[in-house]
Amino acid sequence: MSTTKLLVLAAIAGSTIFLGLPVGRLKHAMPKTRAALNAVAIGILVFLLFDVLSHANEPVEAALVHAQSGAGTWTRFVGLLAVFIVGVTIGSVSLVRYDQWMAGRGPRTPAVGKPTGIIAGLSDAKRLSLFIALGIGLHNFSEGLAIGQSAASGEISLALMLIIGFALHNGTEGFGIVGPFASGEERPSWAFLGVMGVIGGLPTFLGTVVGNSFVNETLFLAFLALAAGSILYVIIQLLKVANRMGQPEILMWGLVAGLFLGFATDYILVAAGA
Repeated sequence: MSTTKLLVLAAIAGSTIFLGLPVGRLKHAMPKTRAALNAVAIGILVFLLFDVLSHANEPVEAALVHAQSGAGTWTRFVGLLAVFIVGVTIGSVSLVRYDQWMAGRGPRTPAVGKPTGIIAGLSDAKRLSLFIALGIGLHNFSEGLAIGQSAASGEISLALMLIIGFALHNGTEGFGIVGPFASGEERPSWAFLGVMGVIGGLPTFLGTVVGNSFVNETLFLAFLALAAGSILYVIIQLLKVANRMGQPEILMWGLVAGLFLGFATDYILVAAGA
């Protein structure tokens, strides 16, 4: 397969994230419908967190086994473990610190002026949606790395299966990005949804470019760890939204549905032998 064909397919895999974004434009959705959409988004993100953490932990465990057997060094294990811990911490705590900083600035009046900065000027729902898109983007960058590395090593059939699986998988992630809008009447513009789709989907293509050029296990782990931390943060925020909506049974049904929707896309990869 030529590099051009590989990159075109990777771009398609990343672009399927746009399929779920129009849900955020639904008009006058009933409270139960909004609660269900928010819950499904949480379920999908819980799956992503599990998927990201399990993949991030693999090189750390492998380094530990190699160090114990003498095939590797303890320095390598400690280094990867540090990248894992620091990445998750930065990905989660930094977002909490940012929210605290924003809250500490206090309300703005016309006389004082509006908050400065692009992120500061966003509504709560849009800001949370942006954080979700960033977390998914980091995750998708790591998926692109896997595609590129498979193609670079000559495993074309594996690369194709990964592209198909990730395309299906990314198709569910758009629901996660628009989840914050399920709790209110705010409807995001098409332009905003387009930007969120690019932030979440483009990294699949970029990761493929990088992965097809060189392989770096530490970089791969760092992006997974950052993604895990940011996804953990937004799950907590969406659970707060769900609590305010007061639909506990719908929350649990939707969460389970979203969780196994994520697993279903993973099963496709396993069934295909990838």
